[in-house]
Amino acid sequence: MEIILLDKITHLGGLGDKVKVKNGYARNYLIPQKKAVMATKENLEKFEKQRAELEAKIAASLKIAQDRAAKLGELESLVIKAKAGDEGKLFGSVGTRDICEAFEKVGIEVKKSELRLSNGVLRSTGEYEIDVQFHPDVKSTFKLLIEAE
Repeated sequence: MEIILLDKITHLGGLGDKVKVKNGYARNYLIPQKKAVMATKENLEKFEKQRAELEAKIAASLKIAQDRAAKLGELESLVIKAKAGDEGKLFGSVGTRDICEAFEKVGIEVKKSELRLSNGVLRSTGEYEIDVQFHPDVKSTFKLLIEAE
């Protein structure tokens, strides 16, 4: 299925790109999320009329993401206290929800979907490098310290 992208999509393309994707991906995700429209003559003409407006919207969201990343960059490290055994193994785990709650306490807004835990949930004390992707073009890294209570 051919579609026209209305937003930058990671690993797919940018604003105005005409790409081929699987039918289900377009029907179930891209079109309902208003990230793409079907590639017809009418939609192509309509897109060209709205192009400047869409570019301004994308530039604004990029600016917001860069500001949030700068605010995160000011944070040296984030500390989470959790119950742990003698060898540093946690009773339970630290996941995206726990990290987001810790950010709220510090005053930084981070959504669970923006956190990238490459090895899954964290199950032991120590220091971890966590990636946060605010926007397809804006990625930031911070240090997370998990300490025993």
